[in-house]
Amino acid sequence: MNLRDLEYLVAVADRKHFGKAAEHCHVSQPTLSMQLKKLEEYLGVQLFERTNKHVMITEAGEKIAERARQILRNAEEIKEIGKTAQDCYAGDFRLGAFPTLAPYFLPLAVPKITKKFPKLKLLLIEEKTEQLLDGLKAGSMDAALIALPIKDDDLESAPLFNDPFFLAVPLGHPLAKRKSINQNEIKGEHLLLLEDGHCLRSQALEVCSMIGASEQQDFRATSLETLRQMVASGIGITLIPKLAMKKNDGIAYIPFAKSAPSRTIGLVWRKTSARKSCIEAMIGILT
Repeated sequence: MNLRDLEYLVAVADRKHFGKAAEHCHVSQPTLSMQLKKLEEYLGVQLFERTNKHVMITEAGEKIAERARQILRNAEEIKEIGKTAQDCYAGDFRLGAFPTLAPYFLPLAVPKITKKFPKLKLLLIEEKTEQLLDGLKAGSMDAALIALPIKDDDLESAPLFNDPFFLAVPLGHPLAKRKSINQNEIKGEHLLLLEDGHCLRSQALEVCSMIGASEQQDFRATSLETLRQMVASGIGITLIPKLAMKKNDGIAYIPFAKSAPSRTIGLVWRKTSARKSCIEAMIGILT
């Protein structure tokens, strides 16, 4: 039994398909199937139930696959330690960010990081928060910019900054000329929000609950830019974080007068990461 066999096992367990697993592992399907058959013989248990239509993992296979994932994570961390032992501030650094932050903050953050660490090659990954957390724990990411708080015993985090929300309304809206607004003034309003899966949706729903507003049920945007265009077109109003505001986009952005709702952006990484000193330096750059 070797790491390659465990990679094959996890690939099939995750994809429930030998062909897709073989493609992911860059081997032929017969090679992958043969190695897994040898692994079953070595362990003395059946790992998968195979039919012409689908693949099912057995109970024993699921337990073994979970431990295989941990072994592979540990192996990646061993390789990471070896790569960074000579210079923590050199080589590839995989940095993630969620879609309602990445286009607005990364162009500001990346030049600062590369100026400080010219030998560091940033590999940027844009995914929703759930995928970022999975990537961090799987070892496919070194750190990620995520809205805090994050509760996970395997991860550490540090706040970078607060990003306040503004009420975004069309230029022709009755509130468009207001210099500020109180939260109770939009009680009962229906706001346009993003679709499920976006952390900004969850944050906006929390704010709506706090101020007595609700979601406009007949529309959910797939991206923050779509949401912005819908507001500019007069379809409705929404909450936009300050970092994502633009000039001359057909929208009036109104600050809240008191206790402005906000999201806290932080950097998150694995507690066991060998890049911790580099990550701590990044925190100093980005705060």
